[in-house]
Amino acid sequence: MPTSDPFAISERVRGLGSGVFARNDQRKVAYTRGIALAGGVPLLDLSLGSTDLLPPAVAIEVMRQRLGEPASAAYCLHGATAPFREAVAAWAQRRFGVTVDPHREVLFLVGSQEGTAHLPLAVLNPGDQALLLDPFYPSHLGGLRLASAQPRFLRLDAQQGFAPNFDQLSPGDWDALKLMVLGFPHNPTATTGQQAWVDEAAERAVRHGLVFAHDNPYVDLALDGEAPALLRSPLWRQCGIEFFSFSKGWCLGGYRMAFAIGAEPLITALRQLKGVVDFNQSVALQAGAIAAMEQASDWPERLKPVYRDRRDRMASALREVGWPVELPSMALYLWLRLPPAAQARGWTSEQFCAQLLEATGVCLTPGNGFGDGGEGYARLALVQPAEVLVDAARRMGQWLSSL
Repeated sequence: MPTSDPFAISERVRGLGSGVFARNDQRKVAYTRGIALAGGVPLLDLSLGSTDLLPPAVAIEVMRQRLGEPASAAYCLHGATAPFREAVAAWAQRRFGVTVDPHREVLFLVGSQEGTAHLPLAVLNPGDQALLLDPFYPSHLGGLRLASAQPRFLRLDAQQGFAPNFDQLSPGDWDALKLMVLGFPHNPTATTGQQAWVDEAAERAVRHGLVFAHDNPYVDLALDGEAPALLRSPLWRQCGIEFFSFSKGWCLGGYRMAFAIGAEPLITALRQLKGVVDFNQSVALQAGAIAAMEQASDWPERLKPVYRDRRDRMASALREVGWPVELPSMALYLWLRLPPAAQARGWTSEQFCAQLLEATGVCLTPGNGFGDGGEGYARLALVQPAEVLVDAARRMGQWLSSL
């Protein structure tokens, strides 16, 4: 008689854990049910980088016009994404002054998270070592777990401006790596970063023979300075692939559209993987994305003053209630050390965010969801009007003062 449980999940999935956004979602659902039964302060979700700002009207109009066409309801395979890939190649020329082959070096993605999570399956074997920043975005580690790869971590230090110190690893450690995943501007620390950091990473990748994946969905949302990009490095075709998204700069997060530009062998490998696990978004949605790139190319620039105002006003409001804040150089987030009252109680970031939600209705993302380097922090997304954010600071300050 068999003794194993036929419904037991795999060790691979077990190793993924629950995920910080899933845990937060459970808490939000429980809170919302609770206030529906007993009354209370409505939920204010500042945990996700899902903006309240609208996408370009031209993008939505083009989608609306195309949705009635039969092709928009059909499965979309790689060949049908050619117009999108050609538009991406033109964008890369305008944005970075680099010529890319839309048929060999560009790949459409169902969100950049999908691309970063699937890439390890395409380029790593079980047991291979891969380097992540710490803190990291959750899909970066999740992709390694799915590929049964071994993660290594490069700790980012707040005292050093969250700059990666590549000398943390010995030459032998570098030789053992097969993949390195970075992302600047950086989520969750909201650090824009420097081109020199990405250039050095590319040089290390070429020298030690590893793949360099650069996750860059915030490339257009640097509030201070110019965002770095792998495509600006002359070595990108020798080592790398870079991921971009319509979710942040064009406010199309729910439409799940993104793309990768990279060395032909890497694009080919990821395309082969995608060919057996998914199709692509409707060509109607792709047409809207093309319209955003071509007819609303200045949209990210229009967003920056809004996010700068929200950043400055929210930081000021939190400081007034006794929560120290360092201004980030990237739009969308505040990366907050836990307030003194929470530190005095020895709360973890998860405990603090759970208590904060229960007491105030404000939901933040606990920093431990981004790795050990995120413990002691919480991420606040600037995804509500400034007045709403300031009111949230007031609510949180009242609770903190009562502790």
